[in-house]
Amino acid sequence: MPAKKEYLTTRSQRALKISAGILGGYFLTAALHLFVAALFPFRNEVLLTATFSFFILWVTLMILAFLSRNGWKIWGIYLLSSLLFTGIVYFIR
Repeated sequence: MPAKKEYLTTRSQRALKISAGILGGYFLTAALHLFVAALFPFRNEVLLTATFSFFILWVTLMILAFLSRNGWKIWGIYLLSSLLFTGIVYFIR
C-alpha cells in the first residue's frame, strides 16, 4: 500500500534534509566539541572523549534533521548554532 502524498516531501526538501543531516550535523558537532574543549581546563580528555561522543551526536543530529518538516529551517538552526559555538570559542580565546 503506497504512502499518502501528504506525508511525502519533495526532492528539494529531501536533499536539504540529507545535506543538513550530514554536513550541518557534522559542523554543529565539531563546533560543540570545540566549545566544550575551550570551556573546560582539561582539553585533552575532552578531545579523547570526543572520538566516541562525536559519532553519537552526529547520528542524533542526522535523525533530527529527518524529523523536521522543513529542510531550510533545520539548516538555519544547525548553522546558527554552529556559528554561535564557534563565536563563543573565538571570544573565549
